[in-house]
Amino acid sequence: MSLLRRLLGDRTPPGFAGELAPGEDVVDSAPVEGGGHLVVTALGLWIPAGDGARRVGWHLVGKAAWADGVFTLTESAEVGTAGSAVVLADRPPVRFRLPRPGKVPREAYQRVEGSIRSRHRQEIGSGGAWFVQRKIPGRDGTVLQVRPDPGTDVALVEAIAEQVAAKLVNPAE
Repeated sequence: MSLLRRLLGDRTPPGFAGELAPGEDVVDSAPVEGGGHLVVTALGLWIPAGDGARRVGWHLVGKAAWADGVFTLTESAEVGTAGSAVVLADRPPVRFRLPRPGKVPREAYQRVEGSIRSRHRQEIGSGGAWFVQRKIPGRDGTVLQVRPDPGTDVALVEAIAEQVAAKLVNPAE
């Protein structure tokens, strides 16, 4: 990347294979050992994927951890709805070794935490679930997400989430 591009504010790493949305600027990036980059934008974290890159919205980052030169991402998948609530399930964690992490781990942490408006852990039967209100990047308002623990009665969690989402929309009811 040329000095001129940096001075003008374009922090897109050379060879970046993703297609940024209009107005989606790169905040920081770090090369991944083995190829590709982790790229932080206001809309999400771009990760290497096959021959390209794909964005994981901040509202779908279930967990991001940084230790011993490795950035571990646990992405959440939207697997259903319960009223206006979104039901999530965690995908297997993916690890990225970052030889020169720069500010990527800190920027990612701040954006994940910044997307969370409230969170509550509820024990349900022999398991439990997280109920999290999150801001979706690029959209107004918040969404209620619920992530049941493995083995928890999903139908029961969905019924509770539907009631909670309805109360968030109409608190007087």
